[in-house]
Amino acid sequence: MNEHDDRPRCAWVGDDPLYRDYHDHEWGIPCRDDRALFELLILEGAQAGLSWITILKKRENYRRLFDHFDAEKIARYDQGKIDALLQDPGIVRNRLKVNAAVTNARAFLELRGEPGGFSGFVWGFVDGKPIVRRRRAIDEVPASTAESDALSKALKRRGFKFVGTTICYAFMQAAGLVDDHTEGCFRHHQRGAVTALR
Repeated sequence: MNEHDDRPRCAWVGDDPLYRDYHDHEWGIPCRDDRALFELLILEGAQAGLSWITILKKRENYRRLFDHFDAEKIARYDQGKIDALLQDPGIVRNRLKVNAAVTNARAFLELRGEPGGFSGFVWGFVDGKPIVRRRRAIDEVPASTAESDALSKALKRRGFKFVGTTICYAFMQAAGLVDDHTEGCFRHHQRGAVTALR
């Protein structure tokens, strides 16, 4: 990445190269891959109460320690595995969040087995296409919407944990169900780009 890249970006990005890369190549780009969506949902839950840059810096550790977000493996984690994870400083060592990842893997597997899979389920809350917002500034971006309220309630009914409406809206932004790039951002003019989750 070019450290001297001075293209205008959303105000939340700042100067951290990791944050810039995430913003430029992932945030707001439609993702329909079940495994990638599961990863984002788990990471958004881990982020609750923390800054997103904290999670981005730990992301590779999460991938390594959580079997690259293989839900079938995570669903089989026993108490010994959970205790071992809670000893590792490479992740957020919060028992509720780690337990939620295991619970969510099991709920995810059930949804993935249904017609349309997990992707079809979550994209159904935006009628299958991204909601493109016209935000002039970051303070116009809400913490939740009617769509994230509905997704949160539906996920909770299906047994998911750490999926409150604010977490769900952040997930929807990250996975491109909602495009909240502000009008001054260079990505605001590049809508419709699609990339794989890296």
